[in-house]
Amino acid sequence: MAPPWTWFPRAYCQNSRSPGPGTEREKCWAELFDQLDLNKDGHIDISELRAGLAGRGLTKGSLERMVKAGDTNQDGVLDFEEFTQYLRAHEKQLKIMFRDLDRNNDGQIDAAEIQHSLRAIGVNISLKDATRILQRMDKDGTMTIDWDEWRDYFLFNPLSNMEEVARYWKRSMMLDIGEQLTVPDEFSEEEKKSGYVWRQLMAGAMAGSVSRTGTAPLDRLKVFRQVHGSSDFKGNVQSGFRYMVNEGGLQSLWRGNGINVLKIAPETAIKFTAYEQIKTVMRGSNERNLRIHERFVAGSLAGATAQTAIYPMEVLKTRLTLRKTGQYSGIADCVKQMLQREGVPAFYKGYLPNMLSIVPYAGIDLAVYETLKFSWLNRNRGLADPGVMVLVGCGAVSSTCGQLASYPLALIRTRMQAQVSVKGAPKPSMLVLLHNIVTQEGVAGLYRGISPNLLKVIPAVSLSYVVYEYTRILLGVDIEGRRGGKGKE
Repeated sequence: MAPPWTWFPRAYCQNSRSPGPGTEREKCWAELFDQLDLNKDGHIDISELRAGLAGRGLTKGSLERMVKAGDTNQDGVLDFEEFTQYLRAHEKQLKIMFRDLDRNNDGQIDAAEIQHSLRAIGVNISLKDATRILQRMDKDGTMTIDWDEWRDYFLFNPLSNMEEVARYWKRSMMLDIGEQLTVPDEFSEEEKKSGYVWRQLMAGAMAGSVSRTGTAPLDRLKVFRQVHGSSDFKGNVQSGFRYMVNEGGLQSLWRGNGINVLKIAPETAIKFTAYEQIKTVMRGSNERNLRIHERFVAGSLAGATAQTAIYPMEVLKTRLTLRKTGQYSGIADCVKQMLQREGVPAFYKGYLPNMLSIVPYAGIDLAVYETLKFSWLNRNRGLADPGVMVLVGCGAVSSTCGQLASYPLALIRTRMQAQVSVKGAPKPSMLVLLHNIVTQEGVAGLYRGISPNLLKVIPAVSLSYVVYEYTRILLGVDIEGRRGGKGKE
């Protein structure tokens, strides 16, 4: 369960009810200033703000924005006068936002009004989900948010308009498991400029690298079973591992993992860049936030763009995974031999089924994950963070469902990638391969190799989650709203 959301237990203005205007309010600000001024030099700098507000998970960029807004003499710190001037102006802005959100002008914000504000930026949530957001701010248990609760909750969060508040709420409900989610997250301009975005993406890339390395033996076994039919590669998982170890030693279980890890960074960077460009085109001249279905379309197109750019690395990964001892001396030698024997087209074998598999996997994975996550949160109100085991369970189930839907296309793609052809010779098409598999092995043949693939889901998601969390901490990626449920993210 998340800790109390107040920053300073001893601060009068954070725990009392409406201390009153004028001098009483300034007395509260003085108490806050004294608690933040750790070295008692009459000034508050960025390091003191980070230490004093660490419990709120505010980003360094947000704190710098706060100092910049209040630092009238531009000396890089806030004295008491600048501090109080900033809070006075910020509270006025918060009051305006409170009144905008309070649609029925009753002095209270209810769940329906929160739901409406999120729908205004294209995030359609249920009333139950809106109630869960409300409960994080509802200090007195009235199931409404009054001005005091609103002001105290956002006092040190430099949000300046209702769109930013709505985005803050939206992101507090989203969870990332490194490479698990296909649709990229939304980032503010501040986060893009501060370098937060790339630290977040780097954390995901690190998580993916460790996850893939940890489950590489199961992945290699899956590829073997996909390519070599039932007549060529019989037996269970244990016998499959024994075959690979006997052929190339224990280290052979990680063949193909190097290129599999190398392609994470460029794929992530291209996907994010393409996603931003596609969003700009979809918005046109209207600076609006994309709705859920538009984000899914933009994310799928971005994924397809990234896959197109790095697809030769996918083919290389398959060839290196299947190679026998001594067949290639390394990645460069594999590229050289493919160019000499098959030409450039060899690097795009299986491209069509790969593209066709993106939408069903992404759609089902995302839909199932979000459904399971929200279902848990609705049944466990008051718990801000679902916890590691719940997130791992949601990720494992959603990934499994996505794989079941797209696996036949993935199998055909892998077989096409693995086929070594001679220049000018006819190349079996996707439909021909599909017909041959069904004819020779039955419908079950389309799911050959799925058992090791499913076996790696839970360890892959678990490793990805843990590494993602620790990498974010090391990189200083303290997500706002984390205590509201943003894990991983």
